[in-house]
Amino acid sequence: MVGTTQAREDVLTQGLIDKYRATFGTHLWDGAGDVPLGIHWCMALDTVPGSSLSEDGHAVRGGFLPPVPLPAHMWAGGDVIHIAPLKIGETFTRRSVIGDITAKQGRSGVLVFVSVEHEHLSGNQLCIREQQSIVYRQITAPRPVKNAPAAADPTTLRSSLAPDPVLLFRYSALTFNAHRIHYDHVYATQTEAYPGLVVHGPLQATLLLNLAASTLHDPPHQFSFRVSLR
Repeated sequence: MVGTTQAREDVLTQGLIDKYRATFGTHLWDGAGDVPLGIHWCMALDTVPGSSLSEDGHAVRGGFLPPVPLPAHMWAGGDVIHIAPLKIGETFTRRSVIGDITAKQGRSGVLVFVSVEHEHLSGNQLCIREQQSIVYRQITAPRPVKNAPAAADPTTLRSSLAPDPVLLFRYSALTFNAHRIHYDHVYATQTEAYPGLVVHGPLQATLLLNLAASTLHDPPHQFSFRVSLR
C-alpha cells in the first residue's frame, strides 16, 4: 500500500468561505485576507455514498487508505508547510500518496500509524505541502486521570473555546466527515468508549494555526501539531 496515490479536485468558492467563517467566528486570524487559514482541510473531500460507509461512519476499508485490521482510527497529527496563498475561484487540487506504515506498541495495545503526504495546489501553483498522520488502534476504556496536569508555562499562547455539539456538527458538515465520534454521543461513549464527543484533529489544528498567525502577524511557514492519544 505504500506509494498508493490519489488525486481530488474542487473549486474554492465564496460560499465555502462564508460557511467556514460562520463556524469559527473570531477564532480566525483576521490578517489572512480573502482566504482564511486551514480551509484546505475542507476541500477536495472524499464523497463516499452512504451505502459504502462502515458502522463508525468512515468509508469501508480497502480504498485509498490501507485496510488495517484495527477497529478505530483518527488523525494523530500533521506537519504543514505554507508556500503560497490559495485563490478564490481557482481549481483546487489535492494530490496524496501513502508515505509510510508503522506499527508500534502503545499503552493500550498495538498502534498502526499511516503517513499520508499531500500537495495542495491552486491552479498550477503549489500552495501547501502537508504530511498527515493517521493512527489505527484497539478500542479501550478511558484510563482514570491519576495526577493533576502540570502548571502551564506562562509564556504559552492561550485561547479559549467551548467545543459544543453544534460546532462539532458544523465542522463535520464542512469536511463531509461522517465519523460518528464527533456528533453521535451514544456511539462515541458506548461503542468507542470515549468519555464524550471527540473534537476533530483538523478543527483543533485550525484553531492553533490561527492563534499562531495572530501572534506572529503572519501565517507560519511551517506548522506542526499532534493529538494526544489516551
